[in-house]
Amino acid sequence: MKFRFTFALACAVCLALAPNAAAFNKADAVKQSNKAATVFKEIMDAPDKAVPDSVLAKAVCIAVFPGVIKAGVLGLGGRGGRGVASCRTKSGWSSPAFFDLKGGSLGPQIGVQSTDFVFLFMNEKGLNSLLKSKFEVGGDASVAAGPVGRQAGASTDLKLNAEILSYSRSKGLFIGLELKGAVITLDESDMEAVYGKGVPAETVLKGSKASADVATFPTTLKRYSK
Repeated sequence: MKFRFTFALACAVCLALAPNAAAFNKADAVKQSNKAATVFKEIMDAPDKAVPDSVLAKAVCIAVFPGVIKAGVLGLGGRGGRGVASCRTKSGWSSPAFFDLKGGSLGPQIGVQSTDFVFLFMNEKGLNSLLKSKFEVGGDASVAAGPVGRQAGASTDLKLNAEILSYSRSKGLFIGLELKGAVITLDESDMEAVYGKGVPAETVLKGSKASADVATFPTTLKRYSK
């Protein structure tokens, strides 16, 4: 029984670290956008624990990765999940672009956990990092733990010097988390399913390409941001 449990955890770690090889259909991409919208709504509906309005108002782009799986066994760990991002444009929040989040770690660890991640891109440099085909959070752009609820105060101005503010929610607890080492890449299969073949993230996030099918996420951002 112990061997089976260890093997299952090892498989989970491998899946978290493996490249996304599956081709997802449009309905699945729409579902992913809706999940991200739900996560953001639930977080913002808890005023004392939500992203402060003053911080949200300065974000140029927001990415949400719901249900990222983290697994670890025998000193090897990893996380993997999918999410969406939307950016401010002259006409409002853009249609979402689709991304994958992956990362590995070494050290004592065991078990499986699901976590929601939220990233606020605070300036053009942070946004430009997202537009790359692949970038490492904290490597290609500076990242800081985002302030939460009433924690926003004098320290908020200091945190806004970072290109990216990061948050996590696990087991109902929403906190600022200085996540480093996670790698974000464009999910080309979901992008193609929604927008057609070869459409880059920049075209979508700068408002040049729109899809009503995945409008739930930008609509939700509009509801909570100025």
